[in-house]
Amino acid sequence: MRLCLLLSTLIASASASRLWATHYNGHVYTLDLAGNNTLSVTDKLKTCGGMPSWLTFDAATRTLYCSDEDGSADPSTHGSLTALHAAPDGKLREMVKTEAVGGGVSSAIYGGKGKGKGKKYLAIAHYGGSAISTFSLPLHPNQRALQAFHFNLTHAGAVAQQDASHPHEVFLDPTGSFIVSPDLGADLLRVYAIDTSSGRLHGCPSVNVTFGSGPRHGVFWSDSDGKTGNNGASHNQQPSRRTTTTTTIESGKTLLYVANEIGGTVMVYDVSYPQSGCLSFAKKQTLVPYTHGKMPHGATPAGIHIVGDALYVSIRSDQGFAPSDSMVTLDRSARNGSVALRTRTPAYGKVPRTFALNRAGDLVAIGNQASATVAVVRRDRRTGELGEKVAVVQVGGPGKVGAAEGLSSVIWEE
Repeated sequence: MRLCLLLSTLIASASASRLWATHYNGHVYTLDLAGNNTLSVTDKLKTCGGMPSWLTFDAATRTLYCSDEDGSADPSTHGSLTALHAAPDGKLREMVKTEAVGGGVSSAIYGGKGKGKGKKYLAIAHYGGSAISTFSLPLHPNQRALQAFHFNLTHAGAVAQQDASHPHEVFLDPTGSFIVSPDLGADLLRVYAIDTSSGRLHGCPSVNVTFGSGPRHGVFWSDSDGKTGNNGASHNQQPSRRTTTTTTIESGKTLLYVANEIGGTVMVYDVSYPQSGCLSFAKKQTLVPYTHGKMPHGATPAGIHIVGDALYVSIRSDQGFAPSDSMVTLDRSARNGSVALRTRTPAYGKVPRTFALNRAGDLVAIGNQASATVAVVRRDRRTGELGEKVAVVQVGGPGKVGAAEGLSSVIWEE
């Protein structure tokens, strides 16, 4: 009997999955998806400043890095960066908090090579702070940023939302040698080469995006890294590595897919690695990722991920499955990398700000900001189709559509 109970416990534990979510109410939540398809909030911690906005998980040290969207480009204001220890049972404990540039909305861990091998760093995109910063890890109390790049617009944007530079994400190329940041306010892709011995970033030429596009998020694809984008499994994952120098990929094709919030499009770029030491981008396609090639009034693309030849984009405020918004699946051509609309499916909530695929590739967690829900849906690993709803749970209070309220991010513990 005792053996049976032990085996039952082990089986239940193995079949459970864990997620973490941030909410603009100032809390980070632990969620458990049980084997019986029950999703529940099992813990919450008030931490990460007044506006927790993004989580990046370092599985090797079981550390969650949480960015706080408080603050602005005014140097008299600031946000924060918090390191949380994640216990095996999912409970969180705040370890370190330090000041950061205001408006942090995305972060990515990157590592050193050569003399810097084994050392880790964190890059942060500051939307409200009009900046990109980096920190050496592990984080220490009152630690200052390793670097902080502050940006000013040189011309007026197309809409009021482009009143200033607004970096919205930072992510790595497939080699782990470069960082790209879509700047929604400046209509730019900002590009940095990583000094592998020191972790410092060195600016490369930025990529001009069509005026009024408002690039928000992006994802790389390479035919040499398992045909999976660097954030194809989950935005808390580091990219796969392959044999490279910091400037040259010996074989393979690399593409970049960018979701543009204001223009309502997805752009496709061919990426090359010239001997100059910086990335080179050539735009090859612009697509409206919606039925009949027209985005509904007020609807905007938000998150973007890729697995194999299936690209996924969350669409906010389209009410395509009222009262729910939509997830869009695009087919990626294996011949030339271009994309075409396959289907739309429900997001099972309002304003799907972020979403994450688990490592197995059979589940997608959708973080709906305004309804403050996390919805988990099935994904067919063979076809890439998003299928039935597995479970939905309320996480904190709902927020107003268009306001910085409600659920802000969700990731898998992987």
